[in-house]
Amino acid sequence: MQQIDWIVLSATLLFIVVYGVWKTKGSKNVEDYILGNNETPWWTVGLSVMATQASAITFLSTPGQAYHDGMGFVQFYFGLPIAMVVICYTFIPIYHKLKVFTAYEYLEQRFDLKTRSLAAGLFLFQRGLGTGLTIYAPAIILSALLGWNLTLMNIAIGVLVIIYTFAGGTKAVNVTQKQQMFVIMTGMFVTFFLILHLLPNDMTFSNAMHIAGANHKMDVVDFSFDPETRYTFWSGITGGFFLALSYFGTDQSQVGRYLSGKSVKESQMGLIMNGFLKVPMQFFILLIGVMVFVFFQFNPVPLNFNPNNKVAVEHSKYKNEYHILEQKLDKLSEEKKEINLIYIDHLNQNYDNPILRKELVALSSKENDLRDEARELISKADNKAETNDKDYVFIHFILNYLPKGLIGLLLAVILSAAMSSTASGINALASTTAIDIYKRNIKGEKSDKHFVNATKFFTLIWGIIAILFACVGTLFENLIQLVNIIGSIFYGTVLGIFLVGFYIKYVKAKAIFWGAVMSQLTIFYIYYLDVVSFLWLNFIGAMLTIFLSVTLQIVMKNDRIKA
Repeated sequence: MQQIDWIVLSATLLFIVVYGVWKTKGSKNVEDYILGNNETPWWTVGLSVMATQASAITFLSTPGQAYHDGMGFVQFYFGLPIAMVVICYTFIPIYHKLKVFTAYEYLEQRFDLKTRSLAAGLFLFQRGLGTGLTIYAPAIILSALLGWNLTLMNIAIGVLVIIYTFAGGTKAVNVTQKQQMFVIMTGMFVTFFLILHLLPNDMTFSNAMHIAGANHKMDVVDFSFDPETRYTFWSGITGGFFLALSYFGTDQSQVGRYLSGKSVKESQMGLIMNGFLKVPMQFFILLIGVMVFVFFQFNPVPLNFNPNNKVAVEHSKYKNEYHILEQKLDKLSEEKKEINLIYIDHLNQNYDNPILRKELVALSSKENDLRDEARELISKADNKAETNDKDYVFIHFILNYLPKGLIGLLLAVILSAAMSSTASGINALASTTAIDIYKRNIKGEKSDKHFVNATKFFTLIWGIIAILFACVGTLFENLIQLVNIIGSIFYGTVLGIFLVGFYIKYVKAKAIFWGAVMSQLTIFYIYYLDVVSFLWLNFIGAMLTIFLSVTLQIVMKNDRIKA
């Protein structure tokens, strides 16, 4: 990194923190600190919702996901727009009518304190893990590539977020996320057009798409019914729908964003905005990953994008074997470049040469074989090494091929995204702890100022917990998948509780509580067996909670009749 990159990076992050503190200091009461005094306009709600979901993991992992597996991951989001409509017409009006601070307050009014505490507890557990991961994910990757100290990076990201979240609460999260989304999207658009500029001179965007298509990177939709296939149209519409419904409808990190809206209509418009823009935004980020793949058809590419893995091999007895694989890859890359240039020449003459397409597929297959051999050597050199390098693809491109200044901007994009998601998570964890746990169980009357201070205290505590979790975290396959796996394990049960509360009025507290407990334990077991894609866990968890609670209610009613 050059001096200009440090200036751009530091100035961007400091501006966000200072702006957040300056605009939102001095919250007078709980409504102001947790709900932003219900003054948030719809477009800020929409941007805040998008920024909360678009973590650093999105901008690190998603392009790498597309580089390796193509555009199919976008199917994961197909159910999201439908979920936005359901939430707008069911969840939001109820939350606003009851004037709740958190989603889980509703559950005590509908069922009892035990059910409210169960849902809040599940949220605190999974969001606590997820928030630590939003810090850890960018920190581990940037530390590996830049040589920065991992622990110091975790602490730096966490402290920056704590400063403005502690000072201004929900309002601070909302106003800073506007700036963060501007930085994020500016950086991504600049990167996209820069990749186009860096491609060979006679190459058009259409040519790039043909090359991507020849390598099966543009297979967007898969209509297969195989439950073990991770991303299909059907898993996106069903599992993605239930995950989005539970995340946006019952996760306080998102519910808190639109509870701060000026009115029901403003909150609804903010979510509809997210529904319209989320799929195109995710498609665009995946497309950037595909363009990075096309770029590396004409430029040198490492055997494994994670530099730690090469270091591990270099210090092992497998060093020479790894060098031989690198030489083979270099030779293959030159051959691939020549074939691609000939293919482009044919495309410019309006001829999509099928023989060349087959050659490109064959060369890609050989490259994948070399990468698999490299992974085996890496595992032999260090059995604890994470050989999956998807999360390192995009940042490798940024650091090695972007011009001075833009590197700082893209690093600011990654860290801004990390801060936005972390801030929402910490704010939601603090609000839920203060309102659903502390306030509900404390004895005696307390002032508004007392609960503002309590929420600030829990903001600090959860911020420290998130930093500590980040410091002891471990990398697990692809980070964006890990976040969604954690959510899928817990969200279905919580969503089932809310759906029963909204739509099945005869189910009472005891039935829903034990139905939810049994459902959650079953989901743990299903995940352990690994018999279905994780996306289906949301659907299964929600349906199982509904079925078990209804069944238990019928059994309990019959027992009472017999008695």
